[in-house]
Amino acid sequence: MATTASEPGTAPRRVLPALIGLLLGMFVSMLASTVVSTSLPVIVHDLNGDQAAFTWVITSTLLTTAISTPIWGKLADLFNRKLLIQIAIAIFVLATAAAGFSQNTEMLIAFRAVQGLGAGGLAALSQVIMADIISPRERGRYMGLFGAVMAVATVGGPLLGGVITDSFGWRFNFFVALPFAVAALLIQQRTLHLPARPKRAVKIDYFGIVLLATAVSLILIWVTNAGKNYDWWSTETVLMVGGAIVSAVLFIVVELRVSEPLVPLTLFRNRTFTLATIASIATGLAMFGTAVFLSQYMQMARGATPTEAGVMTIPMIAGLLLASVIVGSLISRYGHWKPYLIVGGVLLIAGSFLLSTIHYDTNFALVSVYMALLGAGVGMTMQNLVLIVQNTARPEVMGAASSGVTFFRSLGGTVGVSVMGAALATTAAGLFVDRGADIATAIAGLGADGAAVAAQLQSGTIPQVSALPEAVRVIVEDIYAQSIASSFLIAVPIAVISLIAIIFLPNHPLNRMTTSERIHAGEADLATVSTSEGMSVLAGTGAVTTVPEADARTTRSSVGEND
Repeated sequence: MATTASEPGTAPRRVLPALIGLLLGMFVSMLASTVVSTSLPVIVHDLNGDQAAFTWVITSTLLTTAISTPIWGKLADLFNRKLLIQIAIAIFVLATAAAGFSQNTEMLIAFRAVQGLGAGGLAALSQVIMADIISPRERGRYMGLFGAVMAVATVGGPLLGGVITDSFGWRFNFFVALPFAVAALLIQQRTLHLPARPKRAVKIDYFGIVLLATAVSLILIWVTNAGKNYDWWSTETVLMVGGAIVSAVLFIVVELRVSEPLVPLTLFRNRTFTLATIASIATGLAMFGTAVFLSQYMQMARGATPTEAGVMTIPMIAGLLLASVIVGSLISRYGHWKPYLIVGGVLLIAGSFLLSTIHYDTNFALVSVYMALLGAGVGMTMQNLVLIVQNTARPEVMGAASSGVTFFRSLGGTVGVSVMGAALATTAAGLFVDRGADIATAIAGLGADGAAVAAQLQSGTIPQVSALPEAVRVIVEDIYAQSIASSFLIAVPIAVISLIAIIFLPNHPLNRMTTSERIHAGEADLATVSTSEGMSVLAGTGAVTTVPEADARTTRSSVGEND
Protein backbone atom coordinates (compact mmCIF):
# COMPACT_ATOMS: atom_id res chain seq x y z
CA MET A 1 0.00 0.00 0.00
CA ALA A 2 1.28 3.48 -0.82
CA THR A 3 2.13 5.88 1.95
CA THR A 4 0.72 9.35 1.41
CA ALA A 5 0.86 12.55 3.38
CA SER A 6 -2.83 13.22 2.98
CA GLU A 7 -3.98 10.15 4.91
CA PRO A 8 -4.87 11.19 8.48
CA GLY A 9 -2.12 10.54 10.95
CA THR A 10 0.30 9.03 8.48
CA ALA A 11 2.70 11.99 8.16
CA PRO A 12 4.83 11.34 11.26
CA ARG A 13 4.25 7.58 11.29
CA ARG A 14 4.83 6.63 7.65
CA VAL A 15 5.82 9.55 5.46
CA LEU A 16 8.72 10.76 7.59
CA PRO A 17 10.54 7.40 7.79
CA ALA A 18 10.16 7.01 4.03
CA LEU A 19 11.41 10.55 3.51
CA ILE A 20 14.51 9.90 5.64
CA GLY A 21 15.78 7.29 3.18
CA LEU A 22 14.93 9.55 0.25
CA LEU A 23 16.59 12.57 1.84
CA LEU A 24 19.69 10.56 2.72
CA GLY A 25 19.99 9.53 -0.93
CA MET A 26 19.81 13.20 -1.94
CA PHE A 27 22.35 14.02 0.78
CA VAL A 28 24.77 11.47 -0.70
CA SER A 29 24.49 13.12 -4.11
CA MET A 30 24.90 16.65 -2.78
CA LEU A 31 27.73 15.79 -0.38
CA ALA A 32 29.75 13.93 -3.01
CA SER A 33 29.43 16.96 -5.32
CA THR A 34 29.96 19.80 -2.84
CA VAL A 35 32.80 18.20 -0.90
CA VAL A 36 35.08 18.50 -3.95
CA SER A 37 33.83 21.89 -5.18
CA THR A 38 36.28 23.99 -3.17
CA SER A 39 39.22 21.69 -3.91
CA LEU A 40 38.78 21.59 -7.71
CA PRO A 41 41.38 24.31 -8.39
CA VAL A 42 43.88 22.30 -6.32
CA ILE A 43 42.86 19.01 -7.99
CA VAL A 44 43.19 20.36 -11.51
CA HIS A 45 46.50 22.03 -10.63
CA ASP A 46 47.92 18.78 -9.19
CA LEU A 47 46.79 16.83 -12.28
CA ASN A 48 48.40 19.45 -14.56
CA GLY A 49 45.08 20.55 -16.07
CA ASP A 50 44.26 23.87 -17.72
CA GLN A 51 41.09 26.00 -17.62
CA ALA A 52 39.44 23.83 -20.27
CA ALA A 53 40.09 20.73 -18.14
CA PHE A 54 38.66 22.54 -15.10
CA THR A 55 35.50 23.31 -17.05
CA TRP A 56 35.17 19.76 -18.36
CA VAL A 57 35.57 18.22 -14.91
CA ILE A 58 32.33 20.06 -14.07
CA THR A 59 30.69 19.82 -17.48
CA SER A 60 31.18 16.07 -17.89
CA THR A 61 29.07 15.42 -14.80
CA LEU A 62 26.43 17.96 -15.78
CA LEU A 63 26.29 16.63 -19.34
CA THR A 64 25.62 13.02 -18.36
CA THR A 65 23.25 14.21 -15.64
CA ALA A 66 21.25 16.19 -18.19
CA ILE A 67 21.19 13.39 -20.76
CA SER A 68 20.33 10.64 -18.27
CA THR A 69 17.65 12.59 -16.37
CA PRO A 70 14.86 12.09 -18.95
CA ILE A 71 15.97 8.47 -19.35
CA TRP A 72 15.54 7.84 -15.63
CA GLY A 73 12.24 9.73 -15.75
CA LYS A 74 10.95 7.49 -18.53
CA LEU A 75 12.15 4.39 -16.66
CA ALA A 76 10.26 5.66 -13.61
CA ASP A 77 7.02 5.45 -15.60
CA LEU A 78 7.84 1.87 -16.62
CA PHE A 79 9.73 0.13 -13.79
CA ASN A 80 9.97 -0.14 -9.99
CA ARG A 81 10.94 3.33 -8.77
CA LYS A 82 12.40 2.13 -5.49
CA LEU A 83 14.81 -0.22 -7.26
CA LEU A 84 15.75 2.49 -9.76
CA ILE A 85 16.74 5.03 -7.12
CA GLN A 86 18.83 2.41 -5.32
CA ILE A 87 20.64 1.60 -8.58
CA ALA A 88 21.23 5.32 -9.13
CA ILE A 89 22.79 5.70 -5.68
CA ALA A 90 25.09 2.73 -6.30
CA ILE A 91 26.26 4.06 -9.69
CA PHE A 92 26.85 7.54 -8.30
CA VAL A 93 28.87 6.54 -5.26
CA LEU A 94 31.00 3.87 -6.94
CA ALA A 95 31.96 6.31 -9.72
CA THR A 96 32.72 9.01 -7.15
CA ALA A 97 35.02 6.67 -5.23
CA ALA A 98 36.76 5.63 -8.45
CA ALA A 99 37.40 9.30 -9.26
CA GLY A 100 39.54 9.48 -6.12
CA PHE A 101 42.15 7.29 -7.84
CA SER A 102 42.46 9.55 -10.92
CA GLN A 103 46.00 10.01 -12.22
CA ASN A 104 45.23 12.73 -14.80
CA THR A 105 42.39 15.04 -15.78
CA GLU A 106 41.19 12.71 -18.54
CA MET A 107 40.67 9.89 -16.03
CA LEU A 108 38.94 12.27 -13.62
CA ILE A 109 36.63 13.58 -16.34
CA ALA A 110 35.68 10.02 -17.36
CA PHE A 111 34.72 8.97 -13.82
CA ARG A 112 32.87 12.24 -13.29
CA ALA A 113 30.85 11.47 -16.43
CA VAL A 114 29.80 8.10 -14.96
CA GLN A 115 29.02 9.89 -11.71
CA GLY A 116 26.60 12.08 -13.63
CA LEU A 117 24.61 9.03 -14.76
CA GLY A 118 23.79 8.27 -11.14
CA ALA A 119 23.17 11.94 -10.33
CA GLY A 120 20.60 12.12 -13.12
CA GLY A 121 18.72 9.23 -11.54
CA LEU A 122 18.76 10.82 -8.09
CA ALA A 123 17.61 14.18 -9.46
CA ALA A 124 14.71 12.72 -11.45
CA LEU A 125 13.58 9.89 -9.18
CA SER A 126 13.59 11.87 -5.93
CA GLN A 127 11.09 14.31 -7.46
CA VAL A 128 8.91 11.54 -8.88
CA ILE A 129 8.84 9.57 -5.61
CA MET A 130 8.02 12.72 -3.65
CA ALA A 131 4.96 13.17 -5.86
CA ASP A 132 4.01 9.56 -5.05
CA ILE A 133 3.88 10.12 -1.30
CA ILE A 134 3.27 13.88 -0.77
CA SER A 135 0.70 16.12 -2.45
CA PRO A 136 1.82 19.44 -4.00
CA ARG A 137 -0.09 21.49 -1.43
CA GLU A 138 1.38 19.59 1.54
CA ARG A 139 4.94 19.43 0.25
CA GLY A 140 5.90 22.85 1.55
CA ARG A 141 5.64 21.76 5.20
CA TYR A 142 8.41 19.23 4.59
CA MET A 143 10.75 21.83 3.16
CA GLY A 144 12.35 22.18 6.58
CA LEU A 145 13.73 18.66 6.23
CA PHE A 146 15.00 19.36 2.74
CA GLY A 147 16.44 22.63 3.99
CA ALA A 148 18.31 20.80 6.74
CA VAL A 149 19.75 18.31 4.24
CA MET A 150 20.76 21.10 1.87
CA ALA A 151 22.29 23.06 4.75
CA VAL A 152 24.47 20.20 5.91
CA ALA A 153 25.54 19.20 2.39
CA THR A 154 25.97 22.59 0.74
CA VAL A 155 27.51 24.38 3.70
CA GLY A 156 29.24 21.48 5.42
CA GLY A 157 30.41 19.83 2.19
CA PRO A 158 32.71 22.62 0.97
CA LEU A 159 34.00 23.25 4.48
CA LEU A 160 34.68 19.56 5.05
CA GLY A 161 36.25 19.28 1.61
CA GLY A 162 38.52 22.23 2.28
CA VAL A 163 39.67 20.84 5.62
CA ILE A 164 40.28 17.37 4.15
CA THR A 165 42.22 18.85 1.22
CA ASP A 166 44.37 21.05 3.42
CA SER A 167 44.95 18.31 6.02
CA PHE A 168 45.03 14.97 4.21
CA GLY A 169 44.91 15.63 0.46
CA TRP A 170 42.10 16.04 -2.05
CA ARG A 171 41.73 12.32 -2.92
CA PHE A 172 40.04 11.58 0.41
CA ASN A 173 37.15 13.88 -0.55
CA PHE A 174 35.87 11.27 -2.99
CA PHE A 175 35.41 8.61 -0.30
CA VAL A 176 33.40 10.64 2.24
CA ALA A 177 29.97 9.73 0.80
CA LEU A 178 30.44 5.93 0.91
CA PRO A 179 29.09 5.24 4.44
CA PHE A 180 26.12 7.57 3.85
CA ALA A 181 25.29 5.73 0.62
CA VAL A 182 25.20 2.37 2.42
CA ALA A 183 22.93 3.85 5.08
CA ALA A 184 20.63 5.34 2.42
CA LEU A 185 20.26 2.00 0.66
CA LEU A 186 19.43 0.17 3.91
CA ILE A 187 16.91 2.76 5.08
CA GLN A 188 15.18 2.93 1.70
CA GLN A 189 14.90 -0.84 1.59
CA ARG A 190 13.08 -0.91 4.95
CA THR A 191 10.95 2.25 4.86
CA LEU A 192 10.23 3.25 1.27
CA HIS A 193 7.03 1.48 0.20
CA LEU A 194 5.59 2.66 -3.10
CA PRO A 195 2.37 1.57 -4.84
CA ALA A 196 2.62 -1.27 -7.34
CA ARG A 197 2.37 -0.05 -10.90
CA PRO A 198 0.46 -1.90 -13.61
CA LYS A 199 2.71 -4.07 -15.75
CA ARG A 200 2.87 -3.24 -19.44
CA ALA A 201 5.12 -3.76 -22.42
CA VAL A 202 8.35 -1.78 -22.12
CA LYS A 203 10.10 -0.08 -25.02
CA ILE A 204 13.23 2.00 -24.52
CA ASP A 205 13.93 4.78 -27.03
CA TYR A 206 17.59 3.89 -27.66
CA PHE A 207 17.78 5.89 -30.89
CA GLY A 208 16.47 8.96 -29.09
CA ILE A 209 19.08 8.53 -26.36
CA VAL A 210 21.92 8.45 -28.92
CA LEU A 211 20.60 11.48 -30.83
CA LEU A 212 20.09 13.55 -27.68
CA ALA A 213 23.57 12.70 -26.39
CA THR A 214 25.11 13.52 -29.79
CA ALA A 215 23.37 16.90 -30.11
CA VAL A 216 24.26 18.11 -26.62
CA SER A 217 27.83 16.75 -26.69
CA LEU A 218 28.69 18.37 -30.03
CA ILE A 219 27.52 21.77 -28.84
CA LEU A 220 29.50 21.55 -25.60
CA ILE A 221 32.69 20.35 -27.31
CA TRP A 222 32.39 23.16 -29.85
CA VAL A 223 31.82 25.86 -27.20
CA THR A 224 34.78 24.63 -25.13
CA ASN A 225 37.33 24.48 -27.95
CA ALA A 226 36.21 27.24 -30.34
CA GLY A 227 38.52 30.23 -30.36
CA LYS A 228 41.39 28.17 -28.93
CA ASN A 229 41.89 24.98 -30.96
CA TYR A 230 40.13 26.41 -34.03
CA ASP A 231 38.43 29.64 -35.09
CA TRP A 232 34.80 30.38 -34.24
CA TRP A 233 34.10 30.47 -37.99
CA SER A 234 35.83 27.36 -39.30
CA THR A 235 35.27 23.94 -40.82
CA GLU A 236 35.17 22.41 -37.34
CA THR A 237 32.45 24.86 -36.34
CA VAL A 238 30.34 24.01 -39.38
CA LEU A 239 30.71 20.27 -38.77
CA MET A 240 29.99 20.39 -35.03
CA VAL A 241 27.15 22.91 -35.04
CA GLY A 242 25.68 21.38 -38.19
CA GLY A 243 25.91 17.91 -36.67
CA ALA A 244 24.22 19.13 -33.48
CA ILE A 245 21.36 20.73 -35.45
CA VAL A 246 20.84 17.61 -37.57
CA SER A 247 20.89 15.40 -34.48
CA ALA A 248 18.39 17.67 -32.72
CA VAL A 249 16.01 17.63 -35.71
CA LEU A 250 16.26 13.84 -35.99
CA PHE A 251 15.64 13.57 -32.24
CA ILE A 252 12.40 15.53 -32.59
CA VAL A 253 11.29 13.37 -35.53
CA VAL A 254 12.04 10.17 -33.59
CA GLU A 255 10.24 11.40 -30.46
CA LEU A 256 7.13 12.15 -32.52
CA ARG A 257 7.08 8.66 -34.01
CA VAL A 258 8.11 6.19 -31.29
CA SER A 259 5.54 4.66 -28.96
CA GLU A 260 7.61 5.31 -25.81
CA PRO A 261 9.46 8.60 -26.44
CA LEU A 262 12.35 9.59 -24.20
CA VAL A 263 10.93 13.12 -23.90
CA PRO A 264 7.20 13.09 -24.80
CA LEU A 265 6.86 16.20 -26.95
CA THR A 266 3.14 16.21 -26.22
CA LEU A 267 4.11 17.61 -22.82
CA PHE A 268 4.80 20.92 -24.53
CA ARG A 269 1.10 21.24 -25.27
CA ASN A 270 0.82 22.00 -21.57
CA ARG A 271 1.54 25.72 -21.20
CA THR A 272 2.72 25.27 -17.63
CA PHE A 273 5.30 22.66 -18.63
CA THR A 274 6.61 24.72 -21.57
CA LEU A 275 7.07 27.93 -19.60
CA ALA A 276 8.49 26.11 -16.55
CA THR A 277 11.16 24.43 -18.68
CA ILE A 278 12.20 27.80 -20.13
CA ALA A 279 12.46 29.26 -16.64
CA SER A 280 14.40 26.20 -15.42
CA ILE A 281 17.19 26.84 -17.91
CA ALA A 282 18.13 30.12 -16.23
CA THR A 283 17.80 28.57 -12.77
CA GLY A 284 20.19 25.80 -13.77
CA LEU A 285 22.70 28.26 -15.20
CA ALA A 286 22.60 30.37 -12.04
CA MET A 287 22.76 27.38 -9.70
CA PHE A 288 25.57 25.43 -11.37
CA GLY A 289 27.51 28.16 -13.13
CA THR A 290 27.84 30.60 -10.28
CA ALA A 291 28.50 27.86 -7.70
CA VAL A 292 31.40 26.54 -9.79
CA PHE A 293 33.00 29.87 -10.63
CA LEU A 294 32.38 31.57 -7.29
CA SER A 295 34.59 28.96 -5.67
CA GLN A 296 37.21 29.58 -8.34
CA TYR A 297 36.87 33.34 -7.80
CA MET A 298 37.57 32.95 -4.08
CA GLN A 299 40.76 30.97 -4.72
CA MET A 300 42.00 32.51 -7.97
CA ALA A 301 41.01 36.13 -7.43
CA ARG A 302 41.18 36.50 -3.65
CA GLY A 303 43.95 34.01 -2.83
CA ALA A 304 41.80 31.89 -0.50
CA THR A 305 42.61 28.31 0.50
CA PRO A 306 39.99 25.60 -0.20
CA THR A 307 38.79 25.79 3.41
CA GLU A 308 38.50 29.58 3.27
CA ALA A 309 36.69 29.39 -0.07
CA GLY A 310 34.09 27.10 1.51
CA VAL A 311 33.47 29.62 4.28
CA MET A 312 33.35 32.56 1.86
CA THR A 313 30.57 31.04 -0.29
CA ILE A 314 28.24 30.52 2.71
CA PRO A 315 26.19 33.72 1.97
CA MET A 316 24.92 32.25 -1.31
CA ILE A 317 24.01 28.95 0.33
CA ALA A 318 22.33 30.77 3.23
CA GLY A 319 20.22 32.80 0.80
CA LEU A 320 19.21 29.63 -1.05
CA LEU A 321 18.30 27.71 2.09
CA LEU A 322 16.36 30.47 3.82
CA ALA A 323 14.41 31.30 0.67
CA SER A 324 13.54 27.68 -0.14
CA VAL A 325 12.46 26.79 3.41
CA ILE A 326 10.50 29.98 4.15
CA VAL A 327 8.83 30.14 0.73
CA GLY A 328 8.03 26.42 0.82
CA SER A 329 6.27 26.86 4.17
CA LEU A 330 4.33 29.90 2.92
CA ILE A 331 3.22 28.08 -0.23
CA SER A 332 2.04 25.10 1.81
CA ARG A 333 0.17 27.32 4.27
CA TYR A 334 -1.57 29.68 1.86
CA GLY A 335 -1.47 27.83 -1.47
CA HIS A 336 -0.15 30.83 -3.44
CA TRP A 337 3.05 30.21 -5.42
CA LYS A 338 3.30 32.68 -8.29
CA PRO A 339 4.32 35.84 -6.37
CA TYR A 340 7.28 34.00 -4.87
CA LEU A 341 8.42 32.73 -8.26
CA ILE A 342 8.26 36.25 -9.72
CA VAL A 343 10.34 37.64 -6.84
CA GLY A 344 12.78 34.77 -7.34
CA GLY A 345 13.12 35.62 -11.02
CA VAL A 346 13.88 39.26 -10.18
CA LEU A 347 16.52 38.19 -7.64
CA LEU A 348 18.16 35.93 -10.25
CA ILE A 349 18.59 38.92 -12.54
CA ALA A 350 19.85 41.21 -9.77
CA GLY A 351 22.29 38.68 -8.34
CA SER A 352 23.74 37.70 -11.72
CA PHE A 353 24.22 41.33 -12.77
CA LEU A 354 25.78 42.45 -9.49
CA LEU A 355 28.23 39.52 -9.51
CA SER A 356 29.38 40.62 -12.97
CA THR A 357 30.70 43.84 -11.39
CA ILE A 358 33.05 42.29 -8.81
CA HIS A 359 36.84 42.79 -8.77
CA TYR A 360 39.63 41.10 -6.84
CA ASP A 361 39.47 43.81 -4.16
CA THR A 362 35.69 44.39 -4.02
CA ASN A 363 34.49 44.80 -0.43
CA PHE A 364 33.59 41.26 0.62
CA ALA A 365 30.45 42.48 2.40
CA LEU A 366 29.12 43.59 -1.00
CA VAL A 367 30.12 40.30 -2.61
CA SER A 368 28.26 38.49 0.18
CA VAL A 369 25.09 40.49 -0.48
CA TYR A 370 25.32 39.73 -4.20
CA MET A 371 25.74 36.01 -3.49
CA ALA A 372 22.84 36.00 -1.03
CA LEU A 373 20.53 37.65 -3.59
CA LEU A 374 21.40 35.09 -6.23
CA GLY A 375 21.02 32.22 -3.77
CA ALA A 376 17.58 33.47 -2.72
CA GLY A 377 16.53 33.64 -6.37
CA VAL A 378 17.58 30.03 -6.93
CA GLY A 379 15.88 28.92 -3.71
CA MET A 380 12.56 30.51 -4.70
CA THR A 381 12.49 29.05 -8.21
CA MET A 382 14.38 25.74 -8.32
CA GLN A 383 12.03 23.25 -6.59
CA ASN A 384 8.87 25.27 -7.11
CA LEU A 385 9.13 25.02 -10.91
CA VAL A 386 9.06 21.23 -10.57
CA LEU A 387 6.21 21.52 -8.08
CA ILE A 388 3.86 23.44 -10.39
CA VAL A 389 4.58 21.09 -13.29
CA GLN A 390 3.72 18.08 -11.12
CA ASN A 391 0.57 19.91 -10.05
CA THR A 392 -0.81 19.89 -13.60
CA ALA A 393 0.87 16.86 -15.22
CA ARG A 394 -1.16 13.71 -15.85
CA PRO A 395 -0.27 10.92 -13.38
CA GLU A 396 0.73 8.48 -16.13
CA VAL A 397 3.46 10.85 -17.39
CA MET A 398 4.52 12.20 -13.98
CA GLY A 399 8.02 10.71 -14.32
CA ALA A 400 8.59 12.21 -17.77
CA ALA A 401 7.14 15.59 -16.76
CA SER A 402 9.19 15.85 -13.55
CA SER A 403 12.40 14.73 -15.20
CA GLY A 404 11.70 17.01 -18.17
CA VAL A 405 11.92 20.14 -16.02
CA THR A 406 14.95 18.73 -14.19
CA PHE A 407 16.54 17.87 -17.56
CA PHE A 408 16.27 21.42 -18.85
CA ARG A 409 17.60 22.77 -15.56
CA SER A 410 20.59 20.45 -15.86
CA LEU A 411 20.96 21.30 -19.54
CA GLY A 412 20.95 25.00 -18.71
CA GLY A 413 23.62 24.39 -16.09
CA THR A 414 25.67 22.24 -18.47
CA VAL A 415 25.64 24.67 -21.37
CA GLY A 416 25.99 27.58 -18.95
CA VAL A 417 29.11 26.19 -17.30
CA SER A 418 30.61 25.43 -20.72
CA VAL A 419 29.89 28.88 -22.12
CA MET A 420 30.98 30.65 -18.93
CA GLY A 421 34.13 28.52 -18.77
CA ALA A 422 34.96 29.23 -22.41
CA ALA A 423 34.40 32.96 -21.88
CA LEU A 424 36.56 32.88 -18.76
CA ALA A 425 39.40 31.06 -20.53
CA THR A 426 39.29 33.38 -23.55
CA THR A 427 39.17 36.55 -21.44
CA ALA A 428 41.95 35.35 -19.13
CA ALA A 429 44.20 34.42 -22.07
CA GLY A 430 43.71 37.87 -23.57
CA LEU A 431 44.39 39.64 -20.28
CA PHE A 432 47.56 37.62 -19.69
CA VAL A 433 48.78 38.87 -23.06
CA ASP A 434 47.73 42.47 -22.29
CA ARG A 435 49.40 42.38 -18.86
CA GLY A 436 52.45 40.50 -20.13
CA ALA A 437 54.79 43.44 -19.57
CA ASP A 438 53.60 43.93 -15.98
CA ILE A 439 54.01 40.22 -15.24
CA ALA A 440 57.50 40.17 -16.78
CA THR A 441 58.55 43.15 -14.66
CA ALA A 442 57.20 41.52 -11.50
CA ILE A 443 58.97 38.25 -12.32
CA ALA A 444 62.25 40.03 -13.04
CA GLY A 445 62.16 41.51 -9.56
CA LEU A 446 62.12 38.02 -8.07
CA GLY A 447 65.65 37.22 -9.20
CA ALA A 448 66.48 33.49 -9.32
CA ASP A 449 62.98 32.50 -8.13
CA GLY A 450 61.40 34.21 -11.14
CA ALA A 451 62.21 31.36 -13.54
CA ALA A 452 60.02 28.85 -11.68
CA VAL A 453 57.12 31.33 -11.48
CA ALA A 454 57.42 32.14 -15.18
CA ALA A 455 57.44 28.44 -16.08
CA GLN A 456 54.29 27.84 -14.04
CA LEU A 457 52.39 30.72 -15.68
CA GLN A 458 53.54 29.76 -19.19
CA SER A 459 52.60 26.07 -18.80
CA GLY A 460 48.91 26.79 -19.42
CA THR A 461 47.85 24.91 -16.27
CA ILE A 462 45.79 26.61 -13.59
CA PRO A 463 48.27 28.26 -11.18
CA GLN A 464 48.12 27.94 -7.41
CA VAL A 465 47.52 31.64 -6.85
CA SER A 466 47.91 31.63 -3.06
CA ALA A 467 51.47 30.29 -3.45
CA LEU A 468 52.60 33.00 -5.92
CA PRO A 469 54.87 35.86 -4.78
CA GLU A 470 52.93 39.00 -3.80
CA ALA A 471 54.01 41.11 -6.80
CA VAL A 472 52.82 38.48 -9.29
CA ARG A 473 49.83 37.30 -7.27
CA VAL A 474 48.07 40.69 -7.35
CA ILE A 475 48.26 40.82 -11.15
CA VAL A 476 47.02 37.23 -11.57
CA GLU A 477 44.19 37.82 -9.09
CA ASP A 478 43.09 40.90 -11.03
CA ILE A 479 43.11 38.94 -14.31
CA TYR A 480 41.01 36.10 -12.94
CA ALA A 481 38.61 38.47 -11.17
CA GLN A 482 37.88 40.32 -14.41
CA SER A 483 37.55 37.06 -16.34
CA ILE A 484 35.15 35.45 -13.86
CA ALA A 485 33.08 38.63 -13.55
CA SER A 486 32.66 38.82 -17.32
CA SER A 487 31.45 35.21 -17.37
CA PHE A 488 28.72 36.03 -14.80
CA LEU A 489 27.32 38.62 -17.21
CA ILE A 490 26.29 35.78 -19.54
CA ALA A 491 23.63 34.69 -17.02
CA VAL A 492 21.81 38.04 -17.04
CA PRO A 493 19.88 37.86 -20.37
CA ILE A 494 18.96 34.23 -19.66
CA ALA A 495 17.59 35.27 -16.26
CA VAL A 496 15.48 37.98 -17.95
CA ILE A 497 13.94 35.36 -20.25
CA SER A 498 13.26 33.20 -17.19
CA LEU A 499 11.37 36.02 -15.47
CA ILE A 500 9.23 36.60 -18.57
CA ALA A 501 8.34 32.89 -18.68
CA ILE A 502 7.43 32.92 -14.98
CA ILE A 503 5.16 35.94 -15.41
CA PHE A 504 3.14 34.12 -18.09
CA LEU A 505 2.81 30.86 -16.10
CA PRO A 506 -0.89 29.95 -15.54
CA ASN A 507 -1.74 30.50 -11.89
CA HIS A 508 -3.35 27.11 -11.17
CA PRO A 509 -4.15 26.39 -7.50
CA LEU A 510 -2.20 23.54 -5.90
CA ASN A 511 -4.13 20.32 -5.41
CA ARG A 512 -4.05 18.19 -2.25
CA MET A 513 -3.78 14.76 -3.92
CA THR A 514 -0.66 12.67 -4.38
CA THR A 515 0.06 10.99 -7.70
CA SER A 516 -1.20 7.66 -6.33
CA GLU A 517 -4.44 9.24 -5.15
CA ARG A 518 -4.95 10.92 -8.50
CA ILE A 519 -4.52 7.57 -10.24
CA HIS A 520 -7.10 5.96 -7.95
CA ALA A 521 -9.45 8.90 -8.42
CA GLY A 522 -9.08 8.59 -12.18
CA GLU A 523 -9.88 4.88 -12.00
CA ALA A 524 -12.96 5.63 -9.92
CA ASP A 525 -14.12 8.22 -12.45
CA LEU A 526 -13.55 5.74 -15.25
CA ALA A 527 -15.54 3.10 -13.41
CA THR A 528 -18.40 5.56 -12.91
CA VAL A 529 -18.39 6.57 -16.57
CA SER A 530 -18.17 2.93 -17.69
CA THR A 531 -21.09 1.94 -15.44
CA SER A 532 -23.20 4.81 -16.77
CA GLU A 533 -22.35 3.97 -20.36
CA GLY A 534 -23.03 0.29 -19.68
CA MET A 535 -26.46 1.11 -18.27
CA SER A 536 -27.29 3.07 -21.41
CA VAL A 537 -26.31 0.13 -23.59
CA LEU A 538 -28.30 -2.33 -21.45
CA ALA A 539 -31.37 -0.07 -21.48
CA GLY A 540 -31.15 0.20 -25.25
CA THR A 541 -31.17 -3.57 -25.63
CA GLY A 542 -34.10 -4.00 -23.23
CA ALA A 543 -32.04 -5.96 -20.72
CA VAL A 544 -33.06 -3.44 -18.07
CA THR A 545 -35.64 -0.72 -17.95
CA THR A 546 -35.10 2.90 -17.04
CA VAL A 547 -35.77 3.45 -13.34
CA PRO A 548 -36.32 6.56 -11.27
CA GLU A 549 -33.24 8.22 -9.73
CA ALA A 550 -34.30 7.00 -6.30
CA ASP A 551 -33.93 3.41 -7.47
CA ALA A 552 -30.74 3.98 -9.45
CA ARG A 553 -28.44 2.68 -6.72
CA THR A 554 -30.36 -0.58 -6.46
CA THR A 555 -30.35 -1.06 -10.23
CA ARG A 556 -26.58 -0.39 -10.43
CA SER A 557 -25.98 -2.91 -7.67
CA SER A 558 -28.06 -5.52 -9.44
CA VAL A 559 -26.26 -5.02 -12.72
CA GLY A 560 -22.93 -5.18 -10.94
CA GLU A 561 -23.87 -8.37 -9.20
CA ASN A 562 -25.16 -9.92 -12.42
CA ASP A 563 -21.90 -9.00 -14.13
